[in-house]
Amino acid sequence: MAKVKQIKRIALLTGGGDCPGLNAVIRGVAKPAHDHGLTVLGIQDGFEGLVNGKACELYNKDVSGILAQGGSILGSSNKGDPFHWPEIYDGQVKIVDRSDMALKHYEAWDLDALIAIGGDGTMHISKKLSDMGMNIVGVPKTIDNDLEATDQTFGHDSAVYVVSEALDRLHTTASTHHRVMVLEAMGRYAGWIALNGGLAGGADIILIPEIPFSWDAIFEKVTQRHMQGKRFSLICVAEGAKPIDGELIVKAKDIKRTDPIQLGGIAEYVAKKIEDTTGIETRYTVLGHLQRGGSPTPYDRILSTKFGTYAIEHVIKQKFGRMVALKGNEIVSVKIEDAISRQKLVTKNHQSVVTAKAIGVSFGELE
Repeated sequence: MAKVKQIKRIALLTGGGDCPGLNAVIRGVAKPAHDHGLTVLGIQDGFEGLVNGKACELYNKDVSGILAQGGSILGSSNKGDPFHWPEIYDGQVKIVDRSDMALKHYEAWDLDALIAIGGDGTMHISKKLSDMGMNIVGVPKTIDNDLEATDQTFGHDSAVYVVSEALDRLHTTASTHHRVMVLEAMGRYAGWIALNGGLAGGADIILIPEIPFSWDAIFEKVTQRHMQGKRFSLICVAEGAKPIDGELIVKAKDIKRTDPIQLGGIAEYVAKKIEDTTGIETRYTVLGHLQRGGSPTPYDRILSTKFGTYAIEHVIKQKFGRMVALKGNEIVSVKIEDAISRQKLVTKNHQSVVTAKAIGVSFGELE
């Protein structure tokens, strides 16, 4: 990180999977930056654009009207890690280091700072690029809400809304046909979406990665409800949930990604086991990328805007190597290395877990 006499030119990028609120952050960065007379470049498709040299200047007209717009006007990618760059040699995919190209374009564009908007992977890359001399400020984005250094990441509230609304809809069809309905939510290692979405949507069983579940506990809960005259059940399961002593359900592997494992299929697996064992008709639904798409909730619009304005404030004050974060009701910042030191996972004594159990929700644990 290097101090500069005066900040004149900055760039921003959106990395990793898309989610609602990305454009709100871009707007929150660009508008104040223009008011300070700064030139703002938008790097296309995340770190891919930094390596490939693809960027364009952002003007006020470019960020007008994007507050409520989903996705990212800059594009994004979860396969563009400069330190884990896929290239084809003799028909084979080889992983190489192209961080030198990222630094080359940073310098060629005469940048004074880079604002990187993304989740855990983006922050890991940002830390490495910061160590190479780039002036970077991070903005936390992940629907999983699994960054330890911030109480909330933007995109999570919007994803939870999608899950809770889906459960509302499944409730009516489940009760009409007296079925068990299993809804699969995103959440590879952290179960915040399934937990909060399941709690908001009235799920009877919530299965998350942090609490391996017992098949017997699930069968007992479903059967018990059936015998009590509650002839339907709603189950919300995170894609990374697994039974005790069981394995993750892997849908695909892609070595071009920094994390090559793609999960998926746990809802179908759970539904089949329930129907085969209890005889109760069971169906499953996978929300998938519906949780990433669409307009951000009002909460996410506000949080994203706050993050964006605080990030540009850090750039102007030349407070680099930091990530903006939410602590309580205040926007603060932390060192990027602290932000990526560990994941924020659901604990058994978390208030939402305790609350769910108090109203009879099962987490697939044996009593």
